[in-house]
Amino acid sequence: MIPANSSAVSEPRVTPGDSVKRLLPWLVAVAFFMESLDTTILNTAIPAIAKALAVAPLSMKAVLSSYTLSLAVFIPISGWMADRFGTRRVFSSAIGLFTLGSFLCGISSDIHVLVACRILQGCGGAMMLPVGRLTMVRAFAKSELIRAMSFVAIPGLIGPMLGPIAGGLIVGYFHWRVIFFVNLPIGLLGLYLVYRHLPDYREAHSHPLDAIGLILFGCGIALLSYVLEVFGEHTLSGRAMLGLLVISAASLTGYGLRATRTEFPLLRLTLYRIRTFRAAVSGSFFTRLGIGGIPFLFPLLYQVGLGFTPIQSGLLMMPQAVAAMSLKMTMPGILRRFGYRRVLISNTLILGLLIVLFATIGAGTPVWLIVVQAFVFGFFTSLQYTSMNTLAYADVTEEQTSGASTIASTMQQMSISFGVATASLATAFFIPDRFHTSAPEMIHGIHQAFLVLGGLTVLSAIVFRELKNDDGDTVSQHKVVQHVG
Repeated sequence: MIPANSSAVSEPRVTPGDSVKRLLPWLVAVAFFMESLDTTILNTAIPAIAKALAVAPLSMKAVLSSYTLSLAVFIPISGWMADRFGTRRVFSSAIGLFTLGSFLCGISSDIHVLVACRILQGCGGAMMLPVGRLTMVRAFAKSELIRAMSFVAIPGLIGPMLGPIAGGLIVGYFHWRVIFFVNLPIGLLGLYLVYRHLPDYREAHSHPLDAIGLILFGCGIALLSYVLEVFGEHTLSGRAMLGLLVISAASLTGYGLRATRTEFPLLRLTLYRIRTFRAAVSGSFFTRLGIGGIPFLFPLLYQVGLGFTPIQSGLLMMPQAVAAMSLKMTMPGILRRFGYRRVLISNTLILGLLIVLFATIGAGTPVWLIVVQAFVFGFFTSLQYTSMNTLAYADVTEEQTSGASTIASTMQQMSISFGVATASLATAFFIPDRFHTSAPEMIHGIHQAFLVLGGLTVLSAIVFRELKNDDGDTVSQHKVVQHVG
């Protein structure tokens, strides 16, 4: 990779000035904070936005899942775009798209328009963090990189913790549209800093983009997600949904065949031949189908079912993030002591049981008990994410790291999107009318959904049975990478 304004073909390292190296981590951290905050700040506002747009609260699943699905589709091409067009241009475009998408979301008055604007937000978010990390890898020497990356990771821990309460405060004291407008000054400041201080790197010769693979993969998962969104809403006939499922399956199968035969595939599926990588990524996907929809159901349970205010709802969701952040340092020791196989199997079973226990939360449940349940769930969820995210790199070579990271990130966002759809679908199945639901009916539907999601989570433990007792020892015996997931 070389500076974008250079004509050299070699690959020299251009060391940025001290001022740039001081500001670069802050710039990437701000972008990371915007992205991580946006994944949780909207959850608390779901009931308020549904009421304003005159839609059923469960229909808001599309607003959440469209963003993460957009991330899943466009993350794989972020690296290619940075190599082809330069890190400064792509990073500024990413911030610009995210900021524009935020503004359009804030002025939307129709749920379909809001979903489209969330997709635009996701296009920008998909490029911000990967390209920011790539720029830092090129700008900092290895001796400085760990400290810089550790600083950038902090917003990923703080954002999800502040998101629920920030969303609750905004809805409680201002207007739900402010949730999107808060990104505007941050985004404009980010654009200014990018053009003033971001180093510009690009590859002298970038490989061709797998455009056909992008179309096949994108269409496949988009159609599958759409079917999950409309299933049970009677907007499509059974024959139409079956046809879309067939097209989706054909597209994904076609991409799978192409990925094994092209030199530069969008996603290097050959990495699935590595047992630890396959177990970590597949296990992450199936586990998140159960636990990924919980942040969507909590605000509905607290606000629509139990009558809490948005601020109270946000406060009740904070213990999960607090546990994930405050107990993070204990997790490497747990993995060293028990090993990845034991931890992942037992932890997945525990998570399933904890989700089932959420079905006991009702009008008479003490607040302190809800807080304790959320805190315990947050710890085991964080342990699960840390274990799966680090195991994925246990047997991956240095040359395979980039491809492995792309697949892991893409599958993670896909699973979150499908997890929200699964949670909504399970709830809708147990309520008589999603558009006119009383508080007791909503509580009953969500309780039944918790039982279903808990069962799915327990079943996902099967994926980790293929691991061996010593798998991941090369990672757990060294410093475990901290990642909220």
